[in-house]
Amino acid sequence: MPSGLIIKALSGFYYVLPEDEHNMISIQCRARGIFKKRGESPLVGDRVKYELTENGEGTVDEILPRISELVRPPIANVELAVLVFAVQEPALNLQLLDKFLVHTESSGLHTIICLTKQDLIEEVPCPVVSLEEESAINLLEEKDIPQTMQEVVRMYEAIGYQVVVTSAKLGIGIETVLDRLAGHISVFAGQSGVGKSSLLNAMVPGLQLETNQISMKLGRGKHTTRHVELIRLHNGGLVADTPGFSSLDFLQVKEAEDLSDSFKEFRSYAAHCKFRGCLHLHEPECKVIEATKEGHIAPSRYKHYLHFLGEIKERKRRY
Repeated sequence: MPSGLIIKALSGFYYVLPEDEHNMISIQCRARGIFKKRGESPLVGDRVKYELTENGEGTVDEILPRISELVRPPIANVELAVLVFAVQEPALNLQLLDKFLVHTESSGLHTIICLTKQDLIEEVPCPVVSLEEESAINLLEEKDIPQTMQEVVRMYEAIGYQVVVTSAKLGIGIETVLDRLAGHISVFAGQSGVGKSSLLNAMVPGLQLETNQISMKLGRGKHTTRHVELIRLHNGGLVADTPGFSSLDFLQVKEAEDLSDSFKEFRSYAAHCKFRGCLHLHEPECKVIEATKEGHIAPSRYKHYLHFLGEIKERKRRY
């Protein structure tokens, strides 16, 4: 039985790229009813075994073991996440970026932070983060919020993330991102309107994904991508352009105690807290709190951690 890779799922059909196919011609397949009985569903990114039918289409018979699985977006076998956030239009939302990072860390993915629309930043440094929003949500003082693109880059690079500043319009940073994606299944994720489709169009000449301008009234983009699909790169990489969304739940983080591990700069300090299972709230001899006070952990990251912890506790209280 031949095997292949699901590169698109749409309206009940799965488009399978055969393993030995060099022309990127996919086969339209249906999934066997046995999957529904088991409560399973094939996902884009799944390696599957399939059987050809008389009409030239096929049926998916078996899903091969997955190395990873994302709930939102629904995609399997992703190795790398590219979190795409604009430096302007819409303003950079660090709380949402940190929420995405919790999502990718808890899913065991390598992560690149890609800051788009560099061409919109003037030579004179200007705030790229929504200061009013950050202060209101997290009770942060202005001095504790990184305000320029350079400060944001330094903060996340110090944590250990690769940060790439790009401009699809000027062709800046495109090759750096492409080099990192070579040979991997990757997912592009981020808010609507941040330039994911524009970036992919710059990376894959002739792709022509639909893009939309930002709604100036609402400060956010319209949803232009409506399904998950793997796009082939010239260097052997496959990348999913996913539907934009502005909120995430914490499905991967089952317990409040697990959240700390998704903040990678917390780990070395949390290992030395006095109490096992320390939540880093107000416990005595908490090394994470000490590190934050001493400036080793960014105040915005710690405040976001507390905010997310509250969300997880509220979710558990409701259910």
